[in-house]
Amino acid sequence: MLPISVCMIAKNEEKHIGECLRRLSSYDWEIIVADTGSTDHTVEIARTYTPCIYHFNWVNDFSAARNYAISKASNDYILMIDCDEYLMEDALTEAHISRLSQLITPRQAGLLHLLNPLPSRAGEPSSSTFLSNPPTISMPSGHMPVAHERVARFFHRKYTYYQGPIHEQLTAKDGKALQLIPIPLTLYHIGYGTGEIRKKKASRNIPMLEAALEANGPEPYLLFQLGQSYFGLDEFESALAYFEQILSMDIDEKEEYVQTMIESYGYCLLNLKQYKKALELEGIYPIFSKRADFVFLMGLIYMNNAMFDQSIAEFLKASSIPAYAMDGVNSYLAYYNIGVIYECMGDYAKASAYYKKCGNYEPALKRAKELP
Repeated sequence: MLPISVCMIAKNEEKHIGECLRRLSSYDWEIIVADTGSTDHTVEIARTYTPCIYHFNWVNDFSAARNYAISKASNDYILMIDCDEYLMEDALTEAHISRLSQLITPRQAGLLHLLNPLPSRAGEPSSSTFLSNPPTISMPSGHMPVAHERVARFFHRKYTYYQGPIHEQLTAKDGKALQLIPIPLTLYHIGYGTGEIRKKKASRNIPMLEAALEANGPEPYLLFQLGQSYFGLDEFESALAYFEQILSMDIDEKEEYVQTMIESYGYCLLNLKQYKKALELEGIYPIFSKRADFVFLMGLIYMNNAMFDQSIAEFLKASSIPAYAMDGVNSYLAYYNIGVIYECMGDYAKASAYYKKCGNYEPALKRAKELP
């Protein structure tokens, strides 16, 4: 058996846990499931894949549940997976998996690749209205938009544990900063596949985050998660208030959540039509422009301020940056917006050229057909 234990917590996950465990069972590792009070067939389904099923009394604390599951493992190296995440099996072999524990030291944590399909949001870009919403895409194959994350999920339990009642984080037991190392594992997270589910989970999370904030004080990461939750509910004024509170604090700009927060802050301003205020993000451009998402955002900000030359320049720059979180911001979404600008300016030849660069992106195909 591989020297790794896969751990997960579950509650009423009968819709997803079977496929999750089916993929995991292709490899010879221990699987631990801590159920927190399921009333559906979650436990029965899990038992068909692993005998290691345990019950944990839910105490409104995700870290407590995760740490309990970890305590039941036989191995020290832990891979934490959620029930609505599916291991991408392509090109994985038993030997490939067995080398995971050699990629990190006990005092490091492994970052795996998480694919998040996202529901479309209102406000698809068109030739007559400039983008004022976060980027939304239609995958060429017809799948939902996908956001990319690197999340710390692989670690040695003697040196690492989970902390925080919600949106819990891996923390070194000695209090030092964890060194995070990318590992070659990819998970497909199906859990936020519809707008209804996204809003339901955001509404569930807000009371827990508020309770944690009251207990722990104004911690930037908790404020960020509250802002993101309200952002997910399209309550942009509430989200903006939390993001602005973070900006008034002493934060580490190198933290990945800070990059995401800055981008969400910019989209809040655009959704609230505070276009001039959004231009203030120029002041932090050197810090956050290493990711295509921020440069794409600046293209939208210039676009909404009728600064079209600057907007085109930003979209072109975004298309040259390999690092990104949202599919399309460094390719067809950037090209599409350039096409929109040229179409609105009456330069149909250039608009057509950029729409063609978008491949099978449906809005671009539609605009190309409708050009004079």
